[in-house]
Amino acid sequence: MFTLKNSFLEIAIHPVGAELQKVSAVKNGLEFMWDGNPEIWSGHAPNLFPIVGELKDGRFTYENKTYHLSRHGFARRNDAFELTEQSENLLSFKLTYSEETLLNYPFKFEFLVRYSLVKNQIKITYTVKNIDDKSIYFSVGGHPAFKCPLYPGESYEDYSLQFEHAETSPTHLLNINTGLFTSETETVFKTSDTIPLHAHLFDRDALVFKDLISKNVALISKNHGEILNFGFEDFPFLGIWAKPNANFVCIEPWQGLADSEDSNYVFKDKEGIVALGKNKTYSASYSIEIHDRHLV
Repeated sequence: MFTLKNSFLEIAIHPVGAELQKVSAVKNGLEFMWDGNPEIWSGHAPNLFPIVGELKDGRFTYENKTYHLSRHGFARRNDAFELTEQSENLLSFKLTYSEETLLNYPFKFEFLVRYSLVKNQIKITYTVKNIDDKSIYFSVGGHPAFKCPLYPGESYEDYSLQFEHAETSPTHLLNINTGLFTSETETVFKTSDTIPLHAHLFDRDALVFKDLISKNVALISKNHGEILNFGFEDFPFLGIWAKPNANFVCIEPWQGLADSEDSNYVFKDKEGIVALGKNKTYSASYSIEIHDRHLV
């Protein structure tokens, strides 16, 4: 486990998947991340690459050849990440293509995950470098899970997600059996900027928003105020998810989406896919800022 620590926070990153697994207050020991209980969900904050979500029938086509990838791609449980940079407030990890990845994803790449810690804010940056002799195609995203409720004596229903702007964006519904998008949408925002959390919010899988105005969302406790602010300026899509009746909530910034039920399998045609030219670099960041009232 690799760690970064200042006078506000200590964070820990596991080398497998370069996954953020702990965010703790230094002074009071309060832990903000989900603990990864494998009986419920073993993840903490997986890094999603080179796809986000599910492929139709687990496959895609490129240049008339068929390839197979599991949900969210191969980065999240990959033990081939290398530590490439380490300083007092920075850790950076790199995953490079291999003969093994080329069997299921026919592109040569470098995928970097960088964590920086400044005061009470963690910034996570994804960088993709095209080291192929052709354009490469990919999606990328985060999947951090936050402990909820945070304090003893609270319930899940004491929490809500508050967006920076009034929103009317519907959630795009997934087929709970296949993980693919249907053509249906559903209204989520009962008030202009807030989604209350409750035990049945995710009975139909994740909430997925494609056209939010907001680029920041806060996790709010009605008893303890704002817990954290989550910034996703660089990402066009946002997922919100938890296992039903689990004591966490995932806030997921995405560049890319699962396939729809009517997908034609063609990788270049995927919604949200990034086309990156030869010798080009893509970068996108999201941030987690813990409110200072929880750090004393």
